[in-house]
Amino acid sequence: MPRLLIATKNAHKTAEIRAILGDAWEISDLTAHPEMPAPDETGTTFEENARIKAEAASHVFPGIVLSDDSGLEVDALGGDPGVESALYAGTHGDNAANRARLKRELIACAAPQPWRARFCCTMAIAQAGRTLAVCDGRVEGHMISEERGDGGFGYDAMFIPDGYSETFGILSSEVKNTLSHRARALAKAGEILAGLRAK
Repeated sequence: MPRLLIATKNAHKTAEIRAILGDAWEISDLTAHPEMPAPDETGTTFEENARIKAEAASHVFPGIVLSDDSGLEVDALGGDPGVESALYAGTHGDNAANRARLKRELIACAAPQPWRARFCCTMAIAQAGRTLAVCDGRVEGHMISEERGDGGFGYDAMFIPDGYSETFGILSSEVKNTLSHRARALAKAGEILAGLRAK
């Protein structure tokens, strides 16, 4: 079975990707490779950061690397938190603090509800230090100023996708994995990965 490294230490992201890709690949992530230092994500776009992560890991990993850079854009906040979504409150990955800051910002903003927003995802596929492909996905919706549900992670409990009445924190993983930004990017990436696997 071909090996695929997900260039993340976020177990939630790895689980989502594994669930969507199925058993076509032997999937691991950076938690299984402590010898790989995390690169500085100095990009100003999701694509730049996805490329940085994929290429850095692919210099070390002898196979295909898939990276994901994603975040939330809220129109009323000028597109924030954007590429800073994971460290919006100052500490990387502190989801509760990030949501708390987002609530404060939404309540204080002058824009009327509904607060239009979208989750964006860019995935980069790399091998031997070179990006082979980049795939994008997004899901439109709106934010609420309270949390509903304890499923998912990040800002899921505050985001209601278009066409639904519940947040990603309430919707089942099966539903989320058909329409999320990550699912949409991975649908494109999956076709490319299938071609690489066939070689």
